[in-house]
Amino acid sequence: MLTLSPKAPFLYKPQNPNPKTQHYKQHINGIYCKSELQSERGLEFETGETFFRHESAKGRDLGVLAASLYNQSKGKLRVLDALCGCGIRSLRYLMESKADFVLANDANDEHRRVILDNLKRVDRGFGDERKWAVTHLDANRVLSECYLQKDFFDLIDIDSFGSDISLFLRSAMNTLSFDGLLYVTSTDGHSSGGHHPDHTLAAYGAYVRPMPFSNEVGLRMLIGGAVREASVLGYYITPLFSYYSYHGPVFRVMLRVNRGKLLENRHYGFITYCNKCGDSQEFSWAELGQISCSCNGSHDSSALVISGPLWIGPLHSAAYISEMINLAEEWGWIGNGADTDLEKLLKQMLDESDPRLKSGYIKMDEVASRAKINSPPLRTMMSAMQKVYFSLGTLHRDLSRTRAHDGMGHYGKGYATSRSHIALNAIKTDCPMSECIRIAKELQGVNSFAV
Repeated sequence: MLTLSPKAPFLYKPQNPNPKTQHYKQHINGIYCKSELQSERGLEFETGETFFRHESAKGRDLGVLAASLYNQSKGKLRVLDALCGCGIRSLRYLMESKADFVLANDANDEHRRVILDNLKRVDRGFGDERKWAVTHLDANRVLSECYLQKDFFDLIDIDSFGSDISLFLRSAMNTLSFDGLLYVTSTDGHSSGGHHPDHTLAAYGAYVRPMPFSNEVGLRMLIGGAVREASVLGYYITPLFSYYSYHGPVFRVMLRVNRGKLLENRHYGFITYCNKCGDSQEFSWAELGQISCSCNGSHDSSALVISGPLWIGPLHSAAYISEMINLAEEWGWIGNGADTDLEKLLKQMLDESDPRLKSGYIKMDEVASRAKINSPPLRTMMSAMQKVYFSLGTLHRDLSRTRAHDGMGHYGKGYATSRSHIALNAIKTDCPMSECIRIAKELQGVNSFAV
């Protein structure tokens, strides 16, 4: 455990040892900046000149729920908030997750007054009973110094900008307790859209190209980068939940880190999208050199887009999301009309946890465009996909799992479907695009064989 005394200089020797007299700017680029009192889940705090978004509250809610579940199961919780901003995440971990100790770090020492004022809502304590501390160092330095002092944390939250998270992954994993949680962030939507494949290769070890479900690729790229770094250190990671928000955009993933190896590169592979037929598939490393699309059986490089390696497993743990839902209900955050947005998000995540679902999602607009029809209602389409039967001769490459047989040469029951929390008018499914088109045409009363 880290010694909480002046002997730990990076904790208790800030650049300005007298924060009460520290100069606090009231202007940003010549514009007056008023520091107003904010409120989140009943907690009041200041933001000052720190970067703060109300829209990120849902991501903070998810982090607090996960931290609380850890505390309940392990009986302890030490948190390192590596890029704490105004300190609202640190405050919530202390107040709501009942953290034993929180180290709030922000490289900008001009934020010190705001952070201290916010955290003072919790008694700091003394010695071994100290509840929180504030530092102003580069995130990698504070992570590395904690590791060198064998001061490990149960949850490390890194709310970084752009693709900077790739710079912190290894030092963060070294500083985690065994079976600890790592909450990571990326805001690099341009790269997840496939516009900078060389950059994603350097940052995440993945060559990413444009795909219709680029925002899900952003989450899988982030998890895949963590898989790569963890394997170097002899660890493996499990995504507990993955969250995309359009503002920013923001990609947030909660990972559980354990010692051991990912068996046979499981869930770490390649995703393809065929511009010709609109189908997407997943391929393992062993299938490299055999990648093609079933629409023509060829290796048409002009039609087939390949990205990877990426995480190709489930984005969430169904069991873990269920625990989060139960805790949120217990706290009164959801249910009885409390917070319908959070409740909707958690339930969509639960649906998305189905291991049968393929990577990516199918946009109803694309189905309508390819079918040359008006798009049927999303719920109607999903219901039809779940009930459809198909003949032995129409089995698709990705439908190799066992299905019930009706004794008349047909298999069923249907395809796995879920709404996507990432895209409003989109479906996550194991159904190929050609089947989606056929089902949509039947729903709209159009002959499936019509041009």
